[in-house]
Amino acid sequence: MEINKEHSANKENPTVLTLTPSAIEKIKSMMAKEGKEGQALRVGVKTGGCAGLSYELRFQKSPYENDIVLKQGDLEIFVNPESLSFLQGIQIDYVDTLKESGFKYRNPNAKSSCGCGTSFS
Repeated sequence: MEINKEHSANKENPTVLTLTPSAIEKIKSMMAKEGKEGQALRVGVKTGGCAGLSYELRFQKSPYENDIVLKQGDLEIFVNPESLSFLQGIQIDYVDTLKESGFKYRNPNAKSSCGCGTSFS
């Protein structure tokens, strides 16, 4: 994961966030389907969900002034500083099986999570 120094020069220990190849493939497929090629993926944490916090993924054209800008391959990822401590070391995967499909979060910082897999505390 490369870090864009222009947007993260004054940030201490930016998050290490990993997207699996299947997650990157799905994100790019969704970008193409939604006409958002060339945009970045915003990864964040917001209050809500059955366990107190939930993950937020969305597409965005350009970073906010205080964002950490990461790069994995040719995909840019924007993370706001408030989400860093919750996302440190997270791996985001995409699974598509007979039983389930969707993004899966392996977060070493989560003390607990709910059955949906997108909410944690």
